[in-house]
Amino acid sequence: MIDPRTLAGEFAAAYAARRPIAVPPSARPDGLDMSEAYAVAAELERMRQAAGHVIVGRKVGFANKAMWRVLGLDTLAWGSMYDDTVKYAELGDATLNVAAMWAPKIEPEIVFKMRTALGAGADAASALAAVESMALGFEIIDCPFPEWQFKPPDLVASYGFHAALIVGSPVGVQPATIPGLVDTLSRFTVTLTKNSDVVAEGSGRNVLRSPALCLAELAAASARQQDAQPLAAGELVSTGTLTDSQRIGSGEIWTAAVDGIELPVLTLRT
Repeated sequence: MIDPRTLAGEFAAAYAARRPIAVPPSARPDGLDMSEAYAVAAELERMRQAAGHVIVGRKVGFANKAMWRVLGLDTLAWGSMYDDTVKYAELGDATLNVAAMWAPKIEPEIVFKMRTALGAGADAASALAAVESMALGFEIIDCPFPEWQFKPPDLVASYGFHAALIVGSPVGVQPATIPGLVDTLSRFTVTLTKNSDVVAEGSGRNVLRSPALCLAELAAASARQQDAQPLAAGELVSTGTLTDSQRIGSGEIWTAAVDGIELPVLTLRT
């Protein structure tokens, strides 16, 4: 049986030194299941909070049911985001240094800011009723395991692979707009460009058929997970990638633009 505190200490030291972790915990003799992985994640959260950092929200992973079947999952995964990993784009434009990361990737996502708490049992409309605003975002993920070889528990126990979140200009969610958003969030499309070249296209349907449904699933999954906190007012939720993840390096300009929903364009310079 793994010791969550020991494994958390190993991971924290590896991240601090930018030292790769040669063997993922799931491939070690004791293995690692999802329950144990969330226990490790909780230890990492306590360590970061003890160092003075504040949890400001959650990021979603594996927001695709086809992936669940392949990976043996019955719900999505999530990890915490912190005051020093979330950055707000000024007028839709931000800069991030990725040079010290292992093998970073970029993911365009819808980011919600919670107005109220949200528990299990929500549908798309009631999930949106708990939302204050939404924005286009870039999540930057980074993997400490060589060649991105890992299983779901390894991701959960490794800060959810969360390296940074860039939040674009927010748009408020009002009660009168919710019926229309339920429809458009399931149909809008996104185009991701690198140095003006289109590299990926995607849709809101790629995250559990809608980012709003992904938010509802996160609330339900959090309620089932032992010791997990329910989604709370003020939290940010990054709802999973709308396109395939793309490798990112220094000296690049990345832009995400959506069609079918009114959200400002987001640009990231590395």
